[in-house]
Amino acid sequence: MKSVAEICSDLIRFDTTNPGSGERPAAEYVATLLADAGLEPVVFESAPKRTTVVARIDGDSPDALLIHGHLDVVPADPAEWRMHPFSGEITDGCVYGRGAVDMKGSCAMTLATVLDLAARGVRPKRDLVLAFLADEEATGDYGSRHAVSEHRELFDGVSEAISESGGFSVASGGHRVYPIAVGERGTAWMKLTAHGVAGHGSRPPVDNPVATLVHALSRVASYQWPVRLTPSVAALLQSLSEITGQPIDLDRLDAEAVRLGPLGGLFKSQIRNSANPTMLEAGYKVNVVPSTAEAHVDGRYLPGLREEFLETLDELLGPKITREFVNLEDAPAAPYPSAFFDELAGSLVAEDPLARPVPYVMAGGTDAKSFARIGITGYGFAPLMLRPDLDYFGMFHGKDERVPVEGLEFGTRVLTRLLTSVEQTIPF
Repeated sequence: MKSVAEICSDLIRFDTTNPGSGERPAAEYVATLLADAGLEPVVFESAPKRTTVVARIDGDSPDALLIHGHLDVVPADPAEWRMHPFSGEITDGCVYGRGAVDMKGSCAMTLATVLDLAARGVRPKRDLVLAFLADEEATGDYGSRHAVSEHRELFDGVSEAISESGGFSVASGGHRVYPIAVGERGTAWMKLTAHGVAGHGSRPPVDNPVATLVHALSRVASYQWPVRLTPSVAALLQSLSEITGQPIDLDRLDAEAVRLGPLGGLFKSQIRNSANPTMLEAGYKVNVVPSTAEAHVDGRYLPGLREEFLETLDELLGPKITREFVNLEDAPAAPYPSAFFDELAGSLVAEDPLARPVPYVMAGGTDAKSFARIGITGYGFAPLMLRPDLDYFGMFHGKDERVPVEGLEFGTRVLTRLLTSVEQTIPF
Protein backbone atom coordinates (compact mmCIF):
# COMPACT_ATOMS: atom_id res chain seq x y z
CA MET A 1 0.00 0.00 0.00
CA LYS A 2 1.28 3.46 -0.87
CA SER A 3 2.45 5.73 1.95
CA VAL A 4 0.76 9.07 2.61
CA ALA A 5 3.82 10.88 1.20
CA GLU A 6 3.70 8.82 -1.98
CA ILE A 7 0.00 9.53 -2.45
CA CYS A 8 0.64 13.24 -1.91
CA SER A 9 3.49 13.16 -4.44
CA ASP A 10 1.33 11.33 -6.98
CA LEU A 11 -1.49 13.87 -6.62
CA ILE A 12 0.88 16.81 -7.06
CA ARG A 13 2.16 15.37 -10.33
CA PHE A 14 -1.29 15.88 -11.85
CA ASP A 15 -1.37 19.48 -13.06
CA THR A 16 -4.83 20.52 -11.89
CA THR A 17 -4.26 24.25 -12.17
CA ASN A 18 -7.46 26.27 -11.98
CA PRO A 19 -8.14 27.71 -14.49
CA GLY A 20 -6.61 25.00 -16.65
CA SER A 21 -7.27 21.57 -18.04
CA GLY A 22 -9.43 20.30 -15.17
CA GLU A 23 -9.22 17.79 -12.35
CA ARG A 24 -10.11 14.58 -14.20
CA PRO A 25 -6.71 12.76 -14.14
CA ALA A 26 -6.34 13.33 -10.39
CA ALA A 27 -9.96 12.33 -9.80
CA GLU A 28 -9.45 9.09 -11.74
CA TYR A 29 -6.37 8.33 -9.62
CA VAL A 30 -8.40 8.87 -6.42
CA ALA A 31 -11.29 6.76 -7.69
CA THR A 32 -8.92 3.92 -8.61
CA LEU A 33 -7.34 3.89 -5.14
CA LEU A 34 -10.78 3.78 -3.51
CA ALA A 35 -12.11 1.10 -5.85
CA ASP A 36 -9.03 -1.07 -5.31
CA ALA A 37 -9.75 -0.88 -1.58
CA GLY A 38 -13.23 -2.27 -2.12
CA LEU A 39 -15.17 0.99 -2.05
CA GLU A 40 -17.61 2.15 -4.71
CA PRO A 41 -16.66 5.72 -5.66
CA VAL A 42 -19.10 7.88 -7.60
CA VAL A 43 -17.40 9.98 -10.26
CA PHE A 44 -19.25 12.87 -11.92
CA GLU A 45 -18.50 15.98 -13.92
CA SER A 46 -20.11 19.41 -13.88
CA ALA A 47 -18.41 20.24 -17.20
CA PRO A 48 -15.87 18.39 -19.35
CA LYS A 49 -12.93 17.34 -17.14
CA ARG A 50 -14.26 19.23 -14.09
CA THR A 51 -14.45 16.07 -12.04
CA THR A 52 -15.48 15.21 -8.48
CA VAL A 53 -15.27 11.89 -6.62
CA VAL A 54 -17.55 10.91 -3.72
CA ALA A 55 -17.50 7.66 -1.73
CA ARG A 56 -19.34 6.40 1.33
CA ILE A 57 -18.04 4.03 4.01
CA ASP A 58 -20.48 2.36 6.39
CA GLY A 59 -19.74 2.83 10.06
CA ASP A 60 -21.25 1.94 13.42
CA SER A 61 -23.53 5.00 13.38
CA PRO A 62 -25.60 6.34 10.46
CA ASP A 63 -24.85 9.89 11.65
CA ALA A 64 -22.33 10.52 8.90
CA LEU A 65 -19.18 12.63 8.91
CA LEU A 66 -18.09 14.28 5.66
CA ILE A 67 -14.38 14.66 4.91
CA HIS A 68 -13.93 16.89 1.89
CA GLY A 69 -10.97 18.28 0.00
CA HIS A 70 -10.31 19.86 -3.35
CA LEU A 71 -8.17 18.54 -6.19
CA ASP A 72 -7.58 21.83 -8.02
CA VAL A 73 -4.68 24.18 -7.30
CA VAL A 74 -3.75 27.77 -8.09
CA PRO A 75 -1.22 28.53 -10.86
CA ALA A 76 2.53 28.18 -10.28
CA ASP A 77 5.38 29.61 -12.39
CA PRO A 78 8.18 27.00 -12.60
CA ALA A 79 10.76 29.78 -13.07
CA GLU A 80 10.08 30.98 -9.52
CA TRP A 81 10.49 27.58 -7.83
CA ARG A 82 13.53 25.65 -6.63
CA MET A 83 12.14 22.58 -8.37
CA HIS A 84 9.26 22.12 -10.77
CA PRO A 85 5.96 22.80 -8.95
CA PHE A 86 4.40 19.63 -10.37
CA SER A 87 7.34 17.34 -9.70
CA GLY A 88 6.01 16.07 -6.38
CA GLU A 89 9.62 15.55 -5.34
CA ILE A 90 10.25 14.17 -1.87
CA THR A 91 13.46 15.65 -0.47
CA ASP A 92 14.75 17.13 2.80
CA GLY A 93 11.91 15.39 4.59
CA CYS A 94 9.24 17.26 2.65
CA VAL A 95 6.95 16.72 -0.32
CA TYR A 96 7.37 19.67 -2.69
CA GLY A 97 4.90 21.02 -5.19
CA ARG A 98 1.81 23.07 -5.83
CA GLY A 99 -0.94 21.75 -3.62
CA ALA A 100 1.32 20.16 -1.00
CA VAL A 101 -0.47 22.21 1.66
CA ASP A 102 -3.46 23.50 -0.31
CA MET A 103 -4.67 20.82 -0.31
CA LYS A 104 -3.43 17.63 -1.90
CA GLY A 105 -1.52 16.82 1.25
CA SER A 106 -4.78 16.78 3.19
CA CYS A 107 -6.45 14.67 0.48
CA ALA A 108 -3.53 12.26 0.75
CA MET A 109 -3.99 11.99 4.52
CA THR A 110 -7.68 11.18 4.08
CA LEU A 111 -6.90 8.57 1.44
CA ALA A 112 -4.06 6.98 3.41
CA THR A 113 -6.24 6.78 6.52
CA VAL A 114 -9.29 5.15 4.92
CA LEU A 115 -7.19 2.81 2.77
CA ASP A 116 -5.41 1.61 5.90
CA LEU A 117 -8.71 1.07 7.71
CA ALA A 118 -10.04 -0.89 4.75
CA ALA A 119 -6.90 -3.02 4.55
CA ARG A 120 -7.16 -3.87 8.24
CA GLY A 121 -10.90 -4.42 8.12
CA VAL A 122 -11.53 -1.68 10.70
CA ARG A 123 -15.02 -0.22 10.69
CA PRO A 124 -15.26 3.53 11.49
CA LYS A 125 -17.39 4.56 14.45
CA ARG A 126 -19.74 6.54 12.17
CA ASP A 127 -20.57 6.54 8.49
CA LEU A 128 -18.05 8.42 6.41
CA VAL A 129 -18.61 10.35 3.20
CA LEU A 130 -15.46 11.30 1.30
CA ALA A 131 -15.57 14.07 -1.30
CA PHE A 132 -12.66 15.04 -3.55
CA LEU A 133 -13.88 18.16 -5.29
CA ALA A 134 -13.22 20.32 -8.31
CA ASP A 135 -13.03 24.12 -8.49
CA GLU A 136 -12.52 25.22 -4.87
CA GLU A 137 -9.86 27.70 -6.01
CA ALA A 138 -12.52 29.60 -7.96
CA THR A 139 -16.17 29.86 -6.96
CA GLY A 140 -16.93 26.17 -6.50
CA ASP A 141 -19.53 26.33 -9.29
CA TYR A 142 -17.93 23.28 -10.96
CA GLY A 143 -17.27 21.52 -7.66
CA SER A 144 -18.97 21.83 -4.28
CA ARG A 145 -21.86 23.97 -5.48
CA HIS A 146 -22.61 21.51 -8.25
CA ALA A 147 -22.26 18.58 -5.85
CA VAL A 148 -24.77 19.90 -3.30
CA SER A 149 -27.30 21.02 -5.92
CA GLU A 150 -27.14 18.12 -8.41
CA HIS A 151 -25.99 15.24 -6.21
CA ARG A 152 -27.54 16.10 -2.86
CA GLU A 153 -28.43 12.44 -2.17
CA LEU A 154 -24.74 11.55 -1.83
CA PHE A 155 -24.64 13.56 1.39
CA ASP A 156 -27.75 12.17 3.04
CA GLY A 157 -27.31 11.63 6.76
CA VAL A 158 -24.27 13.92 7.04
CA SER A 159 -24.40 16.25 10.05
CA GLU A 160 -20.80 17.47 10.31
CA ALA A 161 -17.78 17.91 8.07
CA ILE A 162 -14.05 18.48 8.33
CA SER A 163 -11.68 19.97 5.78
CA GLU A 164 -9.12 22.73 5.44
CA SER A 165 -7.79 24.78 7.16
CA GLY A 166 -7.17 23.93 10.79
CA GLY A 167 -5.51 21.37 13.01
CA PHE A 168 -2.00 22.54 12.09
CA SER A 169 0.57 23.26 14.79
CA VAL A 170 1.98 26.66 15.72
CA ALA A 171 4.99 26.55 18.03
CA SER A 172 4.70 28.58 21.24
CA GLY A 173 7.30 28.09 23.92
CA GLY A 174 6.82 24.66 25.43
CA HIS A 175 3.48 24.14 23.73
CA ARG A 176 2.15 23.54 20.26
CA VAL A 177 -1.02 25.46 19.55
CA TYR A 178 -3.46 23.76 17.18
CA PRO A 179 -6.19 26.06 15.83
CA ILE A 180 -9.39 24.23 14.91
CA ALA A 181 -11.58 26.32 12.63
CA VAL A 182 -15.12 26.88 13.87
CA GLY A 183 -16.01 29.42 11.20
CA GLU A 184 -14.78 31.47 8.31
CA ARG A 185 -15.32 34.94 6.93
CA GLY A 186 -17.94 35.38 4.26
CA THR A 187 -17.03 36.17 0.66
CA ALA A 188 -18.18 39.19 -1.33
CA TRP A 189 -16.31 39.39 -4.62
CA MET A 190 -17.62 42.37 -6.51
CA LYS A 191 -17.34 44.03 -9.90
CA LEU A 192 -17.48 47.81 -9.65
CA THR A 193 -18.43 50.04 -12.57
CA ALA A 194 -18.19 53.80 -13.02
CA HIS A 195 -20.04 55.42 -15.93
CA GLY A 196 -19.08 58.78 -17.37
CA VAL A 197 -18.77 60.87 -20.50
CA ALA A 198 -16.37 59.78 -23.24
CA GLY A 199 -14.17 62.48 -24.75
CA HIS A 200 -10.77 63.59 -25.98
CA GLY A 201 -7.99 63.18 -23.46
CA SER A 202 -6.67 66.68 -24.13
CA ARG A 203 -9.88 68.45 -23.09
CA PRO A 204 -11.08 69.23 -19.57
CA PRO A 205 -13.05 66.16 -18.42
CA VAL A 206 -16.81 66.40 -18.11
CA ASP A 207 -17.26 63.25 -16.06
CA ASN A 208 -14.21 60.98 -16.20
CA PRO A 209 -15.21 57.48 -14.97
CA VAL A 210 -11.56 56.48 -14.47
CA ALA A 211 -11.07 59.31 -12.00
CA THR A 212 -14.37 58.54 -10.30
CA LEU A 213 -13.39 54.89 -9.90
CA VAL A 214 -9.85 55.44 -8.64
CA HIS A 215 -11.07 57.95 -6.03
CA ALA A 216 -13.61 55.41 -4.83
CA LEU A 217 -11.01 52.65 -4.73
CA SER A 218 -8.67 54.90 -2.79
CA ARG A 219 -11.35 55.40 -0.14
CA VAL A 220 -11.91 51.65 0.06
CA ALA A 221 -8.20 50.81 0.20
CA SER A 222 -7.40 53.39 2.90
CA TYR A 223 -10.39 52.69 5.12
CA GLN A 224 -9.55 51.23 8.51
CA TRP A 225 -12.30 48.75 9.25
CA PRO A 226 -13.29 48.73 12.93
CA VAL A 227 -12.45 45.79 15.15
CA ARG A 228 -15.38 43.43 15.62
CA LEU A 229 -14.79 40.56 18.02
CA THR A 230 -17.01 37.59 17.25
CA PRO A 231 -17.51 35.09 20.09
CA SER A 232 -15.18 32.54 18.49
CA VAL A 233 -12.35 35.04 18.02
CA ALA A 234 -12.84 36.29 21.57
CA ALA A 235 -12.54 32.68 22.77
CA LEU A 236 -9.34 32.28 20.74
CA LEU A 237 -7.83 35.40 22.33
CA GLN A 238 -8.72 34.16 25.80
CA SER A 239 -7.11 30.79 25.05
CA LEU A 240 -3.94 32.41 23.73
CA SER A 241 -3.73 34.57 26.86
CA GLU A 242 -3.90 31.47 29.02
CA ILE A 243 -1.36 29.55 26.94
CA THR A 244 1.21 32.36 26.82
CA GLY A 245 0.59 33.47 30.40
CA GLN A 246 0.24 37.08 29.24
CA PRO A 247 -2.98 39.04 28.84
CA ILE A 248 -3.84 40.25 25.35
CA ASP A 249 -4.78 43.93 25.20
CA LEU A 250 -8.08 44.00 23.31
CA ASP A 251 -7.66 47.73 22.64
CA ARG A 252 -4.38 47.16 20.75
CA LEU A 253 -5.02 43.98 18.81
CA ASP A 254 -2.97 44.96 15.74
CA ALA A 255 0.09 45.56 17.93
CA GLU A 256 -0.63 42.40 19.88
CA ALA A 257 -0.71 40.38 16.66
CA VAL A 258 2.78 41.65 15.87
CA ARG A 259 4.01 40.93 19.39
CA LEU A 260 2.75 37.35 19.31
CA GLY A 261 4.35 36.54 15.96
CA PRO A 262 3.00 33.26 14.50
CA LEU A 263 0.27 33.11 17.15
CA GLY A 264 -0.81 36.61 16.12
CA GLY A 265 -1.36 35.28 12.63
CA LEU A 266 -4.28 33.29 13.99
CA PHE A 267 -6.34 36.44 14.58
CA LYS A 268 -4.83 39.47 12.81
CA SER A 269 -7.04 39.00 9.72
CA GLN A 270 -10.04 37.79 11.69
CA ILE A 271 -10.80 40.81 13.88
CA ARG A 272 -12.41 42.94 11.18
CA ASN A 273 -14.00 42.93 7.76
CA SER A 274 -11.84 43.74 4.74
CA ALA A 275 -12.11 44.90 1.14
CA ASN A 276 -9.11 44.80 -1.20
CA PRO A 277 -9.12 46.17 -4.77
CA THR A 278 -7.56 43.48 -6.94
CA MET A 279 -8.28 44.23 -10.62
CA LEU A 280 -8.66 47.34 -12.80
CA GLU A 281 -9.77 47.79 -16.39
CA ALA A 282 -10.50 51.00 -18.31
CA GLY A 283 -9.90 52.64 -21.64
CA TYR A 284 -8.40 51.56 -24.92
CA LYS A 285 -6.25 54.55 -25.99
CA VAL A 286 -4.17 57.06 -24.09
CA ASN A 287 -5.85 60.12 -25.61
CA VAL A 288 -9.44 58.93 -25.15
CA VAL A 289 -11.47 59.31 -21.98
CA PRO A 290 -13.59 56.12 -21.85
CA SER A 291 -17.26 56.02 -20.99
CA THR A 292 -16.82 53.31 -18.37
CA ALA A 293 -14.22 52.01 -15.95
CA GLU A 294 -14.33 48.72 -14.03
CA ALA A 295 -12.63 47.19 -11.03
CA HIS A 296 -12.91 44.10 -8.87
CA VAL A 297 -12.79 44.03 -5.08
CA ASP A 298 -12.26 41.04 -2.82
CA GLY A 299 -14.52 41.62 0.17
CA ARG A 300 -14.58 39.45 3.29
CA TYR A 301 -16.86 39.80 6.30
CA LEU A 302 -17.08 38.14 9.67
CA PRO A 303 -19.98 35.90 10.70
CA GLY A 304 -23.03 38.04 11.42
CA LEU A 305 -21.60 41.21 9.87
CA ARG A 306 -22.70 40.97 6.25
CA GLU A 307 -25.14 43.90 6.31
CA GLU A 308 -22.73 46.15 8.19
CA PHE A 309 -20.02 45.31 5.66
CA LEU A 310 -22.16 46.11 2.61
CA GLU A 311 -23.56 49.31 4.08
CA THR A 312 -20.06 50.58 4.88
CA LEU A 313 -18.77 49.63 1.45
CA ASP A 314 -21.59 51.49 -0.30
CA GLU A 315 -20.79 54.61 1.72
CA LEU A 316 -17.14 54.37 0.69
CA LEU A 317 -17.93 53.82 -2.99
CA GLY A 318 -20.37 56.70 -3.28
CA PRO A 319 -23.43 57.11 -5.50
CA LYS A 320 -21.61 57.08 -8.85
CA ILE A 321 -20.32 53.51 -8.49
CA THR A 322 -22.50 50.51 -9.19
CA ARG A 323 -21.57 47.08 -7.87
CA GLU A 324 -22.55 43.53 -8.76
CA PHE A 325 -21.53 40.33 -7.04
CA VAL A 326 -19.18 37.96 -8.79
CA ASN A 327 -19.44 35.65 -5.79
CA LEU A 328 -21.41 36.13 -2.60
CA GLU A 329 -21.24 33.51 0.15
CA ASP A 330 -22.36 33.63 3.77
CA ALA A 331 -19.93 33.31 6.66
CA PRO A 332 -20.63 29.86 8.15
CA ALA A 333 -20.05 29.22 11.83
CA ALA A 334 -19.91 25.92 13.72
CA PRO A 335 -20.94 25.42 17.35
CA TYR A 336 -18.27 26.17 19.93
CA PRO A 337 -17.91 24.81 22.52
CA SER A 338 -19.30 21.50 21.31
CA ALA A 339 -18.86 17.78 21.81
CA PHE A 340 -17.48 17.38 18.28
CA PHE A 341 -14.89 20.12 18.82
CA ASP A 342 -13.78 18.18 21.89
CA GLU A 343 -13.44 15.03 19.77
CA LEU A 344 -11.24 16.87 17.29
CA ALA A 345 -9.15 18.37 20.08
CA GLY A 346 -8.87 15.04 21.88
CA SER A 347 -7.53 13.27 18.79
CA LEU A 348 -4.75 15.87 18.56
CA VAL A 349 -3.83 15.66 22.25
CA ALA A 350 -3.73 11.87 22.10
CA GLU A 351 -1.00 12.04 19.45
CA ASP A 352 0.81 15.13 20.76
CA PRO A 353 0.88 15.63 24.55
CA LEU A 354 2.12 19.21 24.00
CA ALA A 355 -0.93 20.08 21.92
CA ARG A 356 -3.13 23.01 22.95
CA PRO A 357 -6.17 23.07 20.68
CA VAL A 358 -7.92 26.44 20.33
CA PRO A 359 -10.94 27.73 18.37
CA TYR A 360 -10.15 29.65 15.20
CA VAL A 361 -11.92 31.56 12.43
CA MET A 362 -10.50 31.38 8.91
CA ALA A 363 -9.72 34.62 7.12
CA GLY A 364 -10.57 33.14 3.72
CA GLY A 365 -13.20 30.74 2.49
CA THR A 366 -13.54 27.03 1.70
CA ASP A 367 -16.03 24.56 0.26
CA ALA A 368 -17.60 24.46 3.73
CA LYS A 369 -19.76 27.36 2.53
CA SER A 370 -21.46 25.14 -0.04
CA PHE A 371 -22.08 22.32 2.41
CA ALA A 372 -23.51 24.78 4.93
CA ARG A 373 -26.26 25.43 2.36
CA ILE A 374 -27.58 21.90 2.94
CA GLY A 375 -27.25 22.01 6.70
CA ILE A 376 -23.82 20.44 7.17
CA THR A 377 -21.77 22.03 9.94
CA GLY A 378 -18.14 22.46 8.92
CA TYR A 379 -14.95 22.49 10.98
CA GLY A 380 -11.48 23.25 9.67
CA PHE A 381 -9.44 20.20 10.63
CA ALA A 382 -6.64 18.87 8.45
CA PRO A 383 -4.15 17.89 11.16
CA LEU A 384 -0.46 18.60 10.62
CA MET A 385 2.44 18.80 13.03
CA LEU A 386 4.77 21.36 11.47
CA ARG A 387 8.37 22.35 11.96
CA PRO A 388 8.65 25.70 13.79
CA ASP A 389 10.54 27.23 10.85
CA LEU A 390 7.86 26.37 8.27
CA ASP A 391 5.56 29.29 7.46
CA TYR A 392 2.26 27.48 7.09
CA PHE A 393 0.27 30.47 5.87
CA GLY A 394 3.10 31.38 3.48
CA MET A 395 2.77 27.97 1.83
CA PHE A 396 -0.77 28.75 0.65
CA HIS A 397 -0.45 29.89 -2.97
CA GLY A 398 3.24 30.62 -2.32
CA LYS A 399 6.50 29.61 -3.98
CA ASP A 400 8.22 26.35 -3.02
CA GLU A 401 5.08 25.04 -1.36
CA ARG A 402 5.89 21.93 0.65
CA VAL A 403 4.67 19.78 3.50
CA PRO A 404 6.77 17.69 5.93
CA VAL A 405 6.47 13.93 5.51
CA GLU A 406 6.38 13.50 9.28
CA GLY A 407 3.56 16.05 9.41
CA LEU A 408 1.50 14.01 6.96
CA GLU A 409 2.17 10.84 8.95
CA PHE A 410 1.08 12.62 12.13
CA GLY A 411 -2.11 13.72 10.40
CA THR A 412 -3.04 10.19 9.38
CA ARG A 413 -2.58 8.99 12.97
CA VAL A 414 -4.82 11.79 14.26
CA LEU A 415 -7.49 11.03 11.66
CA THR A 416 -7.35 7.34 12.53
CA ARG A 417 -7.99 8.17 16.18
CA LEU A 418 -10.81 10.53 15.27
CA LEU A 419 -12.55 8.03 13.02
CA THR A 420 -12.14 4.89 15.12
CA SER A 421 -11.29 5.56 18.75
CA VAL A 422 -13.51 5.96 21.76
CA GLU A 423 -14.18 9.45 23.05
CA GLN A 424 -10.97 11.24 24.01
CA THR A 425 -10.40 13.17 27.21
CA ILE A 426 -8.57 16.47 26.90
CA PRO A 427 -6.00 16.59 29.72
CA PHE A 428 -6.08 20.30 30.54
